[in-house]
Amino acid sequence: QVQLVESGGGLVQAGGSLRLSCRASGRTVKSSAMAWFRQAPGKAREYVASIAWTGTRSDYGESVKGRFTISRDNSQSTVYLQMDNLKPEDTAVYYCKSPLYWGQGTEVTVSS
Repeated sequence: QVQLVESGGGLVQAGGSLRLSCRASGRTVKSSAMAWFRQAPGKAREYVASIAWTGTRSDYGESVKGRFTISRDNSQSTVYLQMDNLKPEDTAVYYCKSPLYWGQGTEVTVSS
């Protein structure tokens, strides 16, 4: 089994930045693609970004392209989400996901 623990969420003003981290423990995720999703209050869970296990390929949802960057450090079993130029509509709980497991989420609030 894999445990995914997100951190780095918080309150930030519009235009600011945050970096989320997702650390995996248990069985290795070094050979797995990883992804970030988010869920705003009253809305469906939304795809944010994903990264191949090599870290050489990544993909982004349309709403975050050009503002968010996903990366990983397999030596630390950690995936990151750098979020720049944050907007109030980015307010959500952000979840890390491996092929079979979800993290518990970290809350991001962007004030206008």
